Amino acid sequence: MRGRFGAITIILTCAAVVPIVDLALPESLRISEAVRGVFLYAILALGLNVVSGYAGLLNLGIAAFMAIGAYAFAILTCEIYPFQVGFWPGILLTLPIGALAGFVLGAPTLRLRGDYLAIVTLGFGEIVQDLLKNLDTVTKGTQGINPLPSPSFGGEAWTASDEYKWYYLLLAVLVIVVLFVRNLERSRLGRAWFSIRQDELASRSMGIRVERVKMLAFSTGAAIAALAGGLSASVLSSTGEPSNYDFQVSILALCIVIVGGIGGIAGVLVGALVMVGLNSIVLVKAAAALAALGIGGQGNVLLSPNNWKYLIFGLALVLAVRLKPDGLLPPRIERSMR
Repeated sequence: MRGRFGAITIILTCAAVVPIVDLALPESLRISEAVRGVFLYAILALGLNVVSGYAGLLNLGIAAFMAIGAYAFAILTCEIYPFQVGFWPGILLTLPIGALAGFVLGAPTLRLRGDYLAIVTLGFGEIVQDLLKNLDTVTKGTQGINPLPSPSFGGEAWTASDEYKWYYLLLAVLVIVVLFVRNLERSRLGRAWFSIRQDELASRSMGIRVERVKMLAFSTGAAIAALAGGLSASVLSSTGEPSNYDFQVSILALCIVIVGGIGGIAGVLVGALVMVGLNSIVLVKAAAALAALGIGGQGNVLLSPNNWKYLIFGLALVLAVRLKPDGLLPPRIERSMR
């Protein structure tokens, strides 16, 4: 356990020095803005890891809770609505709203397992997306809700140019979520989650209230995902279209958890860096470098990494699962069971 916490510390420390290194690099090589996306997906994947990694409940609708958090934050803070509670109260309120949404999904699905639960959560994600599109009097439909407030300290609100402030805010939130999830992992509730993941019947015989524990997993994971949604909407100053929270977002979060090492915090952080960083950092910078050399332009599109990103992304995913089936950083509890 100490070794994994050391890995988490190293990962977060390296992330903290990225802006310092960025300032010494040419603008074309800076990656701070892209790393912010890694942070957001890492928070989202940590929420999914609570549900699928700890409790063993396959959830294919985590993007729905992200959408709920984004729209809840927007409705509570945007000037076109009567609430206008401000950034910090709005972000904090995404947590109970997300937990309530997790309770709504979890209550009717407590007795479902495996593929059946996956289908129900997938359907829930599609229902939420359609509701956001059709309730245009509240959600503004496909237009999205904007503008949204940004954080402020000393009465001065941040702007898009304050990218490094945004960077450290998202990093700070990620650190808080990591500490929260790690404490849950080591708690009695966390042990109960691991127990029902391995054998639900044996857990019942040991006196664990399985339905209650599952419900807490759904609510906790949904609250963290809603927090990621609220932060994402604030960074963009808009909720964007409901289609921004589609099935692909849920699949990407699931890929992060599986590739990194399901059930482990350090694995989720590495998985987010690999899966999101490959697409938003490596391929983007490679395409820019080739374009500067006159390669991969309109005259030779086959050499541009952007045109092959899904192939490269899929190949990287296949290789990661094939060569490291337990994940890049599998949790120690998995190793002890082999």
